[in-house]
Amino acid sequence: MRGTMKIRLSLLLLAFLRGAHAATNFTDCFINFRDHANQTLDASGLVDANGGNVANVSSDIMNASGFTYETCLSQCGSGTQQPSWANISQQFGAWLLPYLALISQLPFGARHRVDNLMSAILTVGSPVLAGYSMIITILNARWISRRFENLSFPNTGDAVRILISLQQNPLRITNDDSLLSSLVVLPENDDWWPTIADFLDYTHTWSIASATSIAWVIIAYLLTVASSLSDVRSNINSNGQGTGSVWLWLIPIVIGWLQLSPKCDYARVKKAMDNADVISFVVTCDGVVKASDLSERRAVSIDANAENLSSPDENLTPPVFNYARAIPWSRSAEDVLDAFRMASNNVKEHRPVKMGDIWKNASRRNVIEPCNRSGDPSQVDAYCRLPRYAVRSPWASGMFFRMFFASVLPLALQWATTGAAVLVVYYTPTVGLGCRSLGYLIYGALATMVWMMLVMSSVLSHYTFSYSDRPKSPSSSIMMRLAKVLSNLLRWGGKFLAIVNAIWIIAAGMLQFTSIYDNCYCDSSVLGRGVQHAFDIVVTDNLDLSQTKAAWFGALALACSFSFGFIFFMSLLTDLVPM
Repeated sequence: MRGTMKIRLSLLLLAFLRGAHAATNFTDCFINFRDHANQTLDASGLVDANGGNVANVSSDIMNASGFTYETCLSQCGSGTQQPSWANISQQFGAWLLPYLALISQLPFGARHRVDNLMSAILTVGSPVLAGYSMIITILNARWISRRFENLSFPNTGDAVRILISLQQNPLRITNDDSLLSSLVVLPENDDWWPTIADFLDYTHTWSIASATSIAWVIIAYLLTVASSLSDVRSNINSNGQGTGSVWLWLIPIVIGWLQLSPKCDYARVKKAMDNADVISFVVTCDGVVKASDLSERRAVSIDANAENLSSPDENLTPPVFNYARAIPWSRSAEDVLDAFRMASNNVKEHRPVKMGDIWKNASRRNVIEPCNRSGDPSQVDAYCRLPRYAVRSPWASGMFFRMFFASVLPLALQWATTGAAVLVVYYTPTVGLGCRSLGYLIYGALATMVWMMLVMSSVLSHYTFSYSDRPKSPSSSIMMRLAKVLSNLLRWGGKFLAIVNAIWIIAAGMLQFTSIYDNCYCDSSVLGRGVQHAFDIVVTDNLDLSQTKAAWFGALALACSFSFGFIFFMSLLTDLVPM
């Protein structure tokens, strides 16, 4: 067994040494071919900076900048450029390593480490999804806070704070046995709302470590960009300019979550909910009693069982999974809103809970006497109940508009940074679509697909969950089952693509740093130009690189402007939200 293992290791080492020995130096290969062409005055296969054929004149031959793709293959083979470890370590440390370190500043807080790892993978694999989860969180917070603004009932301000704080948890509202109506109406529960709001009022925001990490990435990016722009010809094909641009989305995403300070620490939130449970009361036929004396059910809960969730991702507290919670959270939040709204309307009409009683005016303004808020279970329920003509929709009001609006900014950020990376390598000689630009396009396309699949999965899962307890015909039952299966397939497929895409974007940078792309096929931009018109620019000494430099400046401006624009608009949205 050991002998077999030694033989295998020897074969692998031999293959590696052969590969290293077979590596091609394209500059030497081109110079040798050009010198031979000058001796024979046969310039066939040589091209100038624009890809045009070179005349059979010694001066033109010696000024040639490259050769055609077919000539490159015949003279240099299909191997790759000899990699330089000094270049690999320098490029990796300058362009990619700071971003990989910055991932640690993303908010986590899941019960299991594998879920925290998956949240990081989803963020890297689909920046669109991470941005969407962030913006939908902000929009939902703005929506619910504005809906509560005109209500005049005790504890409305604390209710808004609680609902917004629980966006990172599977919020469930229960009104069976007068649980929700008692929590809203009874004066005995006036301590519950501020207590739990204060328990949840903790911040996971800026720290010296997070500020240092962000500053390190920004300074490293600006310094390396300035260095590369000052000497465009240096490592022109293995330059990390494109890699730095395609990762730039991570800065506004990290800054955004630090500014929002999501309450995603499951253990801390669960402890806060458990501590408040001892002071919640419910009305019964025998009077007002503690809710804990009746059962384990609560009006507001986060520890939902798997069968009570529309999607398993609802239970995962890292905020990137807010895409799965946004719809059911909005529906639950609107249930609480409706209860407060009906109670507020009754207060404005000076209707006490007990039917037939006379409203007791308080000695102080904007204070409701406790006697106006007491009654039996049926009266308390009726006080918060919607009118009979009101139909409860499974979709919260304005939900799809918020989902659409939450998609615009992340898509713009994703494709601005991806487009900047494509722009950098597209206009690097040889100009055209090549292996490097295709790699970035694949990353952007897969990131968008992951977002589409997972958001569609959340819509289908909420649809099937909301209508699961309603009478169904045989045809509708089949449709519901198909929708459930499709939702699961989209969720599994989206996560698989996210894993592949996260690995791919890291590998794409490493492939560029290790000169794997430095071969006849990739350097000749065969993908965009075709085999017949492809050519490889090898010597850049006499090459006018003003177009390349302008493209790099344009890419820098594009990626930075959209990144700062994302931060600016997000700050505007959060300014009016009591996060």
